[in-house]
Amino acid sequence: MKRTGVFICHCGINIAGTVDVKKAAKELAKHKGVVHSEEYVYMCSDPGQNLIIDAIKEKKLDNVVIACCSPTLHETTFRNAAKSAGINTFQCEIANIREQCSWVHKDMNKATDKAIKITKSAVERVRRNESLEPISVPVTRRALVIGGGIAGIQSALDLANSGFEVVLVERSPSIGGHMIQLSETFPTLDCSQCILTPKMVEVSKHPKIKLMTYSEVQEVSGYVGNFKVKILKKPTYVDPDKCTLCDECSKVCPVLVSNEFDLGLTGRRAIYIPFPQAIPATYTLDIKGCPGLLPIACGKCADVCEPEAIDYDMKPEIVEEEVGAIIVTTGYDLYDKENMAEYGYGKYADVLDGLQFERLCSASGPTMGKILRPSDHKEPKEVVFIQCVGSRDPELHCAYCSKICCMYTAKHAMLYKHHVHDGQAYIFYIDIRSGGKGYEEFVQRAVEEDGVLYLRGKVSKIFEDKGKIKVWGVDTLSGKDIEIDADMVVLATAMRPSKGAEELAKKLKIAMDKDGFLSEAHPKLRPVESVTSGMFLAGAAQAPKDIPEAVAQASGAAAKAIAILSQDRLYHAPTVAKVNLNLCTGCGMCVEVCPYEALSLKDGKVEVNEVLCEGCGTCSATCLRAAIQVKNLTPLQVHEMISISLGG
Repeated sequence: MKRTGVFICHCGINIAGTVDVKKAAKELAKHKGVVHSEEYVYMCSDPGQNLIIDAIKEKKLDNVVIACCSPTLHETTFRNAAKSAGINTFQCEIANIREQCSWVHKDMNKATDKAIKITKSAVERVRRNESLEPISVPVTRRALVIGGGIAGIQSALDLANSGFEVVLVERSPSIGGHMIQLSETFPTLDCSQCILTPKMVEVSKHPKIKLMTYSEVQEVSGYVGNFKVKILKKPTYVDPDKCTLCDECSKVCPVLVSNEFDLGLTGRRAIYIPFPQAIPATYTLDIKGCPGLLPIACGKCADVCEPEAIDYDMKPEIVEEEVGAIIVTTGYDLYDKENMAEYGYGKYADVLDGLQFERLCSASGPTMGKILRPSDHKEPKEVVFIQCVGSRDPELHCAYCSKICCMYTAKHAMLYKHHVHDGQAYIFYIDIRSGGKGYEEFVQRAVEEDGVLYLRGKVSKIFEDKGKIKVWGVDTLSGKDIEIDADMVVLATAMRPSKGAEELAKKLKIAMDKDGFLSEAHPKLRPVESVTSGMFLAGAAQAPKDIPEAVAQASGAAAKAIAILSQDRLYHAPTVAKVNLNLCTGCGMCVEVCPYEALSLKDGKVEVNEVLCEGCGTCSATCLRAAIQVKNLTPLQVHEMISISLGG
């Protein structure tokens, strides 16, 4: 029988506060096959690891069980310690007696009994473990970045500047995301276009970056280090190499549609360039707005195009790329205005959302930087800003805080006062959340230097009366009802995952949280990694965040991708499914249920792609003939673990 060592961690009082660790160690010492059992305050510390290493050598242990916290945290730590002592890393198993025992119990006797059973079950498992070696695969040293906002731009540049080729995919005709729509940024009031445009130009000029705008990811297959991606490149019907940006096509276009860059405050033609600094600098023919191409119903743009850049015969194209890592930076959209009818958004022209107000403040916006009411183009003298519109409202809208609204509302009020010196800005708020470098000072500036009036309370009703927007609310600090005759109302609407993020997450097999944002593997230890190996998250695709945080996370995701791309080969855990070909009938049931698409039928038998397999055991649970098993977690091992846990 193999010689097993058991090591039980106190984890301070995380475990020892509920589990009698000394008693557990004594009980485990009596278990069959256990030749060494001891406890220590912090087993993951250097002395704790040295204790394990010394015991393996002195007691000639064949395998070890560490009873401690979740294997997610320290399995690698202890397996490396076992390896340094001379035994195979897969002869080390973790018994989770913290999260699965001490943290969920109050009765010490019951918790101790359960901890002993959990540890015994791990002993039963490890004594039948095979000594395995990691599976290795080559690496494709290219990366895919999905989303061309500030996070995607930063990730792409970090990767490219490190010497790796990057494919940057953006579904809009230009990169820049929402940041390029902003007037100025808090807390420094930098012009957003001034600081973002140089990065956009750098992306377009970088020899290592392949920029694919007006494109969408259609399909992703493969595994970490070796992804195959199909990208739909939509036709712009304009050849960018021939287009001279003369604007003659737009001048003759008879169609006027809502301009999405100005959030509907202006119109644009069916053939257009999104904004003057757009990258790539070329026109796009919006097929939804065009009178028709099959057959051609207008053709005026082509008639006046001297360079003959307009090509009505352009077709959608599927481009296939091979990459080793993927970074998802799909950004955010604002909460749909249809959901906020109680605030008059969509009903009254002078009730705007935050991005619309940004466009009014912008020098390149619809009013050339002058703040004017959309209804009559007059300067508003009283503006009400309302925070938490759709956020922090679990009963009706979004339960979470959108994080940046307090800051950009303070910025909006400040910008308004800079444009309209004799105007008055009011802000209805629940709480002010200004967590960031220089953020609290920025809010204080709005109050003290610009005279912004903060009113703690919610707005109960908004309606129009005699050319004014009546705002009824309450100031909970003074206990008084508030009525304001406003010229304009600006809503700080909730941030939502961008449209199409859910569909993309399904294609990438990335988990989403309850609010629809992409889920990280661990909120503290792996904040930029997804649960799918080789795929990383950055920016507002993962949660609401401001520009500095999005940029920092983008660089973090790029660093993680670089760690993969810089290796010659990648290693995958060998605890994967194994098929007994003598028992397999080729029914395909396991193929259908595999969540990782790691199984396939070949010559009437099931074949396992070991790199894709994550050892979840779904196939083993499904197979009627026990023809497929997961290494080191076989049905026999599971049976013995259950038996010992039940006192057998």
